[in-house]
Amino acid sequence: MGRLLDERFLRRALAAAALVGLLGGLAAWALGHGAVAGLIWTAGTIPVVAWLTVSIVRDLVAGRMGVDAVALLSMSGAIALGESLAGSVIAVMYAGGNLLEDIAIARAERDLRSLVDRAPHIAHRRTGETIADIAIETVAVGDVLVVRAGEVVPVDGLLIANAAALDEAALTGEPMPVAKVRGAPVFSGTVNAGETFEIRATAAAGDSTYAGIVRMVTAAQTAKAPFIRLADRYALLLLPATLVVAGLAWALSGDKIRALAVLVASTPCPLILAAPVAFIAGISRAARLGILVKGGSALEALARTHTVLFDKTGTLTVGGARLVAVETAPGESPDEILRLAASLEQASHHVVAEAIVRAARGRGVALDPPDAVREAMGSGLEGRVDGRLVKAGSYELVCGACHRESWALRALRRAAWRSALSVFVSVDGQLKGAILLADELRRETPRAVQSLRAAGVARIVMLTGDNAEAAETIGAALDLDCVLANRTPGDKLEAVAVEQRLNPTLMVGDGINDAPALAAADVGIAMGAHGASASSEAADVVILVDQLDRVSDAVTIAKRTRRIALESIGVGMGLSCLAMIAAAFGWLSPVAGALTQEAIDVAVILNALRALTAGHGFGHRALKPGFTLALQQDHRELEATLDRMREIADSLDDTTGAAAVALIQEASTLVTTQIAAHERLDEESIYPQLREVLHDGDGLAAMSRAHREILHLARLLRRLADGLGADDADRYLIRDAQRMVESIEALVRMHNAQEEDIYENVAA
Repeated sequence: MGRLLDERFLRRALAAAALVGLLGGLAAWALGHGAVAGLIWTAGTIPVVAWLTVSIVRDLVAGRMGVDAVALLSMSGAIALGESLAGSVIAVMYAGGNLLEDIAIARAERDLRSLVDRAPHIAHRRTGETIADIAIETVAVGDVLVVRAGEVVPVDGLLIANAAALDEAALTGEPMPVAKVRGAPVFSGTVNAGETFEIRATAAAGDSTYAGIVRMVTAAQTAKAPFIRLADRYALLLLPATLVVAGLAWALSGDKIRALAVLVASTPCPLILAAPVAFIAGISRAARLGILVKGGSALEALARTHTVLFDKTGTLTVGGARLVAVETAPGESPDEILRLAASLEQASHHVVAEAIVRAARGRGVALDPPDAVREAMGSGLEGRVDGRLVKAGSYELVCGACHRESWALRALRRAAWRSALSVFVSVDGQLKGAILLADELRRETPRAVQSLRAAGVARIVMLTGDNAEAAETIGAALDLDCVLANRTPGDKLEAVAVEQRLNPTLMVGDGINDAPALAAADVGIAMGAHGASASSEAADVVILVDQLDRVSDAVTIAKRTRRIALESIGVGMGLSCLAMIAAAFGWLSPVAGALTQEAIDVAVILNALRALTAGHGFGHRALKPGFTLALQQDHRELEATLDRMREIADSLDDTTGAAAVALIQEASTLVTTQIAAHERLDEESIYPQLREVLHDGDGLAAMSRAHREILHLARLLRRLADGLGADDADRYLIRDAQRMVESIEALVRMHNAQEEDIYENVAA
């Protein structure tokens, strides 16, 4: 690190010396002191020549040959032939280019501070009735250790308590706490999500799971290949071509100055400048979108992406337990079930309890303080709310051996196919409802996957520590090419290695368990808004905002940046070749050649700076961000109506007569006053504004077709509900109404998601 900093300082000093020499010489020349000017120009050039000589020798020893050799010949020849001004101009261009390159390829130094900080430094060892704090390095196999609530498990061990609840997200990515029973293995790096428990150590600290993750990150980082400049790939062609042209010019004309002019005109500053400037511009463009790219090498590798590996939890999904549904017994209110459960769960610090309380408060439900609360480890809790005995937890805790009602079976079935956790709720001994919690897809995930396909990514894989059933559900919804479930950090590292042997690979993750794979992949992208800091340290790119579609933005920016860099190199070197030919025929003197080359450099830089822009949308207006947020807020407010529509459809399963009529009429009213009104407003007010900013206004035709279908179903439901009497509500009519309600609810949800994709694409 010290040597790297010294080299960077030296490069800055050389650039300053060359610039001072050029400007000082020009000042002396303007004052009529031509001889002094020559000495000043030479003095400013010699340090750059000396440094360049050392650098080239070092590269040759390492088996590398770059374009720097042409610059060395040009400056040395200019000094030897008395063309000190030309040499000074070349020195400034070369030293300045190196400065730009330093900025472009300087990678953020990766340390493991975040991993080390998170790892426990002490353990609580029990000896008889005494508990003592000891350094974690002194833990021996067989020691009995106490792990308190909220603490990180210090070493691998076996559970010797009756039960424990562990948050294993740091290792497996699984968002839901895992219940452990006596004798089950417990891994270091996991967090105690329940009450205090004890383990018997089965490994020392250095041999435990968490320490292994640290070692894998370290090994993967040190295995990274250094960034090779785009310029060096053309060196083997440029150097001999330049020498041949210069030699022919000298041989055929007998004028050695022509040879020098050829060397000066061929100075590879377009090669030296194009990639760094373009990469700096691309990195700046990405930063404006909340994408931190750690250097030019990361951006170049990102541009070559063929395969993308995604972690699931917290990356493709929101991460953590989220309320997905409230199932109720016939005649019960979902909000009341949620209120009673959340009121009781206030007494628990369990992550599931926190999710239920958060969901209730998010819906504006007022909670009451619970009394006489008792918690059953890993199963749930019971207590009194408003004087009523409320139980919330697993089906076995709440219901025991009671007969399973049809609605409860439906709730269990839905929980199974949605890979959700079900929390059943009983009041005064009567089963009343079930709260379903699960990890859900991010709203932008389908759009992000589609955008990656559009950006040229050929293969997209999910790589997760979660169970296969949950992973396959997500994979099918996103039409991924492959799903790899039940993967440990070591398995993830192996999967990355397999994909890398085939094609350039990008890994996207957010947890500590993803850090080894992020560090090992050709490019690692960490979702850093809420993810573990260790993954951000290990990654080449960090997404600083909580939006997955920034991954596709990063790939698109990188590909465009690399394309612009290559265009700049190609055009710049083409112009340099023309300048070389002109110099060979004597049409350009060395100084004129240097100035011509400087003009070419300016053109190259200006072209490379195009990477600062999005590259499209010229003459195209965009929606204001505030307008887009307002449209999305309308959809959020409509979700409560859609949730109620789903509840009505479920209730019609086992409702008849007047009760069924009331539900059908309620659904019709909701559709008419809320949903249909919303769709009409979209069609009459919002869509005309969207057509003005879309490249293809006709693309909204399909969206308008959805509006018409929703309004058509709304009319059918209203016709069915108007004047409906209890005697009319036979099972066939109820089934027809139920189908209409379900169709409207599903169609509106999908339609809203499609609209939000459009809003995102046209937002400023």
